[in-house]
Amino acid sequence: MSDLDAIFKAYDVRGTYPEQIDAAGCRAIGAAFARFALDDGGPVPHIIVARDMRPSGVELAQAFSDGVRSQGVDVLDVGLASTDLLYFASGSRGAPGAMFTASHNPAQYNGIKFCLAGAKPLGLDSGLAQVRDLARDGVPAGPSQGGYSEADLLGEFADHVRSFVDVSAFKPLKVVADTANGMGGLVVPAVFEALPFDLEIMYEELDGRFPNHPADPLQPENQRDLCARVREVGADIGFAFDGDADRVFVVDELGNGISGSTTTAMVAAGVLEKEPGATILHNLICSKAVPEVVRERGGTPVRTKVGHSFIKAEMAATGAAFGGEHSAHYYFRDNYRADSGLIAAMHVLERRCRAEEPMSVLRQPFDRYADSGEINTQVHDPAAVIDAVAAHFRAEVPSAAQDRLDGLTVDLGDWWFNLRPSNTEPLLRLNLEARTRDECDDHTSELLHLITKG
Repeated sequence: MSDLDAIFKAYDVRGTYPEQIDAAGCRAIGAAFARFALDDGGPVPHIIVARDMRPSGVELAQAFSDGVRSQGVDVLDVGLASTDLLYFASGSRGAPGAMFTASHNPAQYNGIKFCLAGAKPLGLDSGLAQVRDLARDGVPAGPSQGGYSEADLLGEFADHVRSFVDVSAFKPLKVVADTANGMGGLVVPAVFEALPFDLEIMYEELDGRFPNHPADPLQPENQRDLCARVREVGADIGFAFDGDADRVFVVDELGNGISGSTTTAMVAAGVLEKEPGATILHNLICSKAVPEVVRERGGTPVRTKVGHSFIKAEMAATGAAFGGEHSAHYYFRDNYRADSGLIAAMHVLERRCRAEEPMSVLRQPFDRYADSGEINTQVHDPAAVIDAVAAHFRAEVPSAAQDRLDGLTVDLGDWWFNLRPSNTEPLLRLNLEARTRDECDDHTSELLHLITKG
């Protein structure tokens, strides 16, 4: 158990199997999570356990369940699931949950995403560090053994996803979904089967070896097959899901990708039509288009730090109806404040059907600026480089607004950037946006020079 510090990340557990994460470790983590949940104060009717399609998930989830049961806590095993299905199970049943997945990471990885009852997030600063320490110290077995049961919640989950939109507005469209051999291959057909779409699924077979391409649609190269297929079959829209299917990227009918920020703005517009004046969250690397759209449509935009635990906490504090991240996580208050790629896809489809315009036209009012994408640079001392960049702009452009909500954000009016340190590596993550592609590229080169010099 000496590698616990290496596998316990800011929001989850993640590592290579079996070198970093194995059955013995998961048994200890299961016992620790059950003990933490019991000590947290509320009743624990059971702990819900789910897993994605990675072959190691069967062994690891079973070992974790054994650890939970050693504390006298029952396990409800919902089997193969997407992460948003696990959140639905936790929210609807009022029970803590553990999802065995490494999301978009390569095949040799596995991990655990945790939540408390009601899909409440668990991160290092909100309990995950205590789970780590309990696992390291070892938790004695309880006086009794917990029970074990199984449940199939796929149908309930599909009904829940469809409940967020007016399905009567849907019209026959050709839809292509690339599920990348991930859990979308299970949940996407279940949600779409009652809808009037002509659905084609690429790489539907659940295969944790990812034989076709990595399940990381944030990288444009992993959307190429989908973009080509959309053009080839004349589809109206395409969706690219990640490995555990909690994120989705959208592709228009021309085969051009739509950013997570643009999708956030589109979904926000739809939410505001249903709930005028609502509060909408956006993380600080989202495009400026997002708060602009929210204000234009009568909503209240609230800027947050990057990361699901921050967004979910802010959603609880503000009562926000919706929140989005540039990385294509989309959070819904009525989804237990959890993220769901499928619910976001339903919103986009509803907007497309009501507008009766192609996606390439529909996206235009929401797609306003050029962005750099997230660029990672390895540096020796991230904090020192951030300070040096901040000092440079204070001296050279004293009128530019700076803040340290999450890393360093500098807003120079016509362009802005955010520079954040990685939680786990000596990396700086740069996101930059400008009015035009040429301006964006020029300013990105300028910033990268400052970062590597600093």
